[in-house]
Amino acid sequence: MQLFYTPDIGSDHYTLNEEESRHCVRVLRMQPGELIHLTDGRGTLYTTEITDAHPKHCAVRVISAEHGYGRRPYSLTMAVAPTKNIDRFEWFLEKATEIGVDRIVPVICDRSERRTLKTDRAAKVITSAVKQSLKAYHPVLDEPTPLRELIARPFGGTRLIAYCHDLESERVHLRHRIARGGETLVLIGPEGDFSPEEINFARANGFLPVTLGASRLRTETAAVVAVADVALLND
Repeated sequence: MQLFYTPDIGSDHYTLNEEESRHCVRVLRMQPGELIHLTDGRGTLYTTEITDAHPKHCAVRVISAEHGYGRRPYSLTMAVAPTKNIDRFEWFLEKATEIGVDRIVPVICDRSERRTLKTDRAAKVITSAVKQSLKAYHPVLDEPTPLRELIARPFGGTRLIAYCHDLESERVHLRHRIARGGETLVLIGPEGDFSPEEINFARANGFLPVTLGASRLRTETAAVVAVADVALLND
């Protein structure tokens, strides 16, 4: 199945943008009459027929639309500090999208070594992973957000913070904090971990402390492990 991301689709006839048209016609060598699939990134999967295989403006006709395609029974927001090496953060974006995540919030922490993020580039990584993994839901990517600002925002589900510090707190494994079928937000800190002040602020605002196991994990590894744990618990 060939999947194209078309967030602005709104009728039974649609024209792919130049980049997607080139990929469809020049790279995949699709011809008129062949079927391709489109998604609006909001859960609808369209089956379409190519009517004009032009390499700059490939036109299609919608044959059918399936709403709620691949809908997951839970909601997950990952708030993760971008890594100094941006390739590692982009690896997390790709793998989290493939596994299943609804929202990604890059958070800026006291010990963050990276305080900026090219969200346009990051969004392209996510979009590529959506198409590769045949997802009909495109994760939302927020602008970089100060950690304390995120902590203070209302959130209706379970809020968790994973860290390495031993602050004389009872930390249980993330899997024991997850409500099956629920809404979850997980905080993952930078390479130097959250500061004690950040941890205390988060806990004072309702975040529950968790561990991801005995191994000390890199930021991006910890974030992917958290996404995978939530997915497995809801499988």
